[in-house]
Amino acid sequence: MLATLVIGLREGLEAALIVGIVAAFLKRNGRGLGAMWTGVGLAALLSVGVGVALWALESALPQAQQEALETVIGAVAVVFVTSMLFWMNRHARSMKRELETSAGAALHDGGALALAGMAFLAVLKEGFETSVFLLATFRAAQSAGLAAAGALLGIAIAAGIGYGIYAGGVRIDLGRFFRITGAFLVLVAAGLVLTAVRTAHEAGWIVAGQQPTVDLGWLAPNGSVQGALITGMLGIPSDPRLIEVVAWLAYVVPVALVVYWPAARRPDAAAAQRVRWVVAGALAAAAVVLALAVPAAPQPVAGARPLAGGGTADLAGSTLVVRADGASEDVRLGAATAVGHAGLPTLQRTASGSARVDGPATLALADVVRVAGGRLPVGLNPAQDPGPFTAAWSARTSTTAWSADGVLVDARRTAVTVLTLTGGGLTTSRTLAVSAAAAPAAPTWQVASAAVSRTAATIAARAAAGPEHALWAVQVPVALLVAAAAVALAALRARRRSAAVVAAPRPAPRTRSTPYAVK
Repeated sequence: MLATLVIGLREGLEAALIVGIVAAFLKRNGRGLGAMWTGVGLAALLSVGVGVALWALESALPQAQQEALETVIGAVAVVFVTSMLFWMNRHARSMKRELETSAGAALHDGGALALAGMAFLAVLKEGFETSVFLLATFRAAQSAGLAAAGALLGIAIAAGIGYGIYAGGVRIDLGRFFRITGAFLVLVAAGLVLTAVRTAHEAGWIVAGQQPTVDLGWLAPNGSVQGALITGMLGIPSDPRLIEVVAWLAYVVPVALVVYWPAARRPDAAAAQRVRWVVAGALAAAAVVLALAVPAAPQPVAGARPLAGGGTADLAGSTLVVRADGASEDVRLGAATAVGHAGLPTLQRTASGSARVDGPATLALADVVRVAGGRLPVGLNPAQDPGPFTAAWSARTSTTAWSADGVLVDARRTAVTVLTLTGGGLTTSRTLAVSAAAAPAAPTWQVASAAVSRTAATIAARAAAGPEHALWAVQVPVALLVAAAAVALAALRARRRSAAVVAAPRPAPRTRSTPYAVK
């Protein structure tokens, strides 16, 4: 509630100041206030409509898209409040005087309608910013009702101050007011930064930097006063993640330094340029150090995998190259199917084929029963087909390979031995699948389990470390370089302004006129 009260008070006070000054000017010059109040009411309705529309849009979206929209709203709110903090830091002490000067010019140039338009735009700007900022704060608050009550109370107080300024009975030190409330808003905005990072993770936009840092459950237990203060108002969760802590510090430190550095110790123009260059260099150096120091993600080892019984298997595109027993075989695999294997998401390809099996050329009826698993095969009649039979042996094979990140993870071949019988009283041939234990061995193999485990562990480590490396070695350095470039550009602009001031011609000194002699 306190966070939204301060937001409503600060944002509402700026609009109230403008409306109060405009109303005072109109009254002082004998003009009516109807056009101004019409503009103020319309701007307020539009601002409320923006907030309601954003709330309805967010509520109608699926969960992941809600988190994405919350992230965008939070980021926009942070930009609004930061720009407001910086602007107020520069103009708060002279704000009332500047507004009165602008109002006087508007009244002179365009009359009452110009002042009404000025009030409309002021209320619309502050109202839109307030809607976005409050919507982001509502989502982070523990009680939306209390948050709304705080916002309304803050706006009501701001309206009362504005009326007091209009009536001439209220005098307020704007510089001190905005400086005190600014300290609180810096922390609130930093909490919104943290919340936006968390919702971006829940939306699937940020997947790295989720390592736990500290447990604040003891400091902010649920339902406690300090929990409402730290979590509900400042947006700091009890389990902040690494990327959230970094984002919080990256916002608080520079913003607090810019806004609250003592005025007496602020550097002059030349020293400020040097400070900007030092900051830009430090940011660029930090980007280079991060890019070079963060270890790269482990690469899965490409190449052949050892087979359990000797030999190797390797994947070349969609062809499995198998070398075993001194022979080499190229197996053309079929289309890939996404499946889970060895704890990984893999692509599975299969191929069917046949192979030769060496076995006895002649079998008695008892041998046929034995290789058939102790049962008389269907279609054989001992009275009519006493044997012996002529035996032809073969195998139906199925080769399967699993790959991930373009390398072979696992492969195996299974086979079913097939016996074809002729003669021995049979009028037609009989084909049957026989027991693997009693029949001649079919050609089967598989990649060694230790090799499968090693490859799977390396690929899993890469999958976990890849986003981390991309964040800390690429994305964060790029952001630091962008910030360094922005600071360097600010230094260049300041130097150009200083050079322009030095090069500008100075007015000739005034000469004191000689007084006339009195006769």
